[in-house]
Amino acid sequence: MPLYEHVYLARQDLSAQQVEELTTKLSAIITDAGGKIAKNEYWGMKSLNYRIRKNRKAHMTLINVEATSAAINELERQERLSEDVLRYLTIRVEEHEEGPSVMMRKSDRDDRGDRGDRGDRGDRGDRGRERRPRRDDDEVDSPAIATVEE
Repeated sequence: MPLYEHVYLARQDLSAQQVEELTTKLSAIITDAGGKIAKNEYWGMKSLNYRIRKNRKAHMTLINVEATSAAINELERQERLSEDVLRYLTIRVEEHEEGPSVMMRKSDRDDRGDRGDRGDRGDRGDRGRERRPRRDDDEVDSPAIATVEE
């Protein structure tokens, strides 16, 4: 049977327990159709880049599935009917990733370093723009001093 990674986003006003029950319900659709759930990960509530149906955050869940395409089609149909599911994505893969997914690995997130670190840009306050040297014909913001020759 083909292997799939399935991620869905649930509404922000659901509790974690309700999301767990929704995951159990969706997993039952797969198992009833003769498929297997290899892994189930709750990624937590994450901020969205843009609002989806008036939601700024969503509960995210990954399900690794081994099932037929008919079972996946039924799963997606049930998610379209559910008001609790904002978005879903199913991707066919060659093999499932062993261990925790990238979203759950803390060691990968720590490698990025401190977000306050600007690297070689330093703390110039000019947002990384380079300063050009001043030329003699550049206007100066201070009032010019005029000299009068007599």
